[in-house]
Amino acid sequence: MKQHNVIDSPYGPLTLVADDGVLCGLYMDGQRHRPPEEAFGERDDTPFGEATAQLRAYFAGESKDFTLDMRLQGTPFQLSVWEQLRKIPYGETRSYGELADALGNPGASRAVGLANGKNPVGIIVPCHRVVGANGDLTGYGGGLARKRRLLDFERGAGLF
Repeated sequence: MKQHNVIDSPYGPLTLVADDGVLCGLYMDGQRHRPPEEAFGERDDTPFGEATAQLRAYFAGESKDFTLDMRLQGTPFQLSVWEQLRKIPYGETRSYGELADALGNPGASRAVGLANGKNPVGIIVPCHRVVGANGDLTGYGGGLARKRRLLDFERGAGLF
């Protein structure tokens, strides 16, 4: 059974989605690949206390890591990409090619980009930390302006 809640953030409202009480989605308004609202289930904040607390600590600059149970649904390749995303340290970036190399498939940078774009738990699974081969910002489901702000925030430039 799915449930959802919407919380405020410095990056706009965030919709948290749980499946049987386990976090399975975090979506921004206007995000590419955002499921339709009816897929989020009933609105209920009960399963989101820890996720909300960890997100607030992150946005306050008090925490750099998330330690939440999650139930991510995707192909085996997508799951492996999302696991690699979680290994990118706070405030650092990796290129799509570097992630493909880490997966043992150096020719898969384009496939890594597609999997990155389908990440269902943005911010917590930090797809914003992936950049182009030359360090340029490239696509981000939440928009390049949000990506820039998240990276600047993690690099110590503050939220605004």
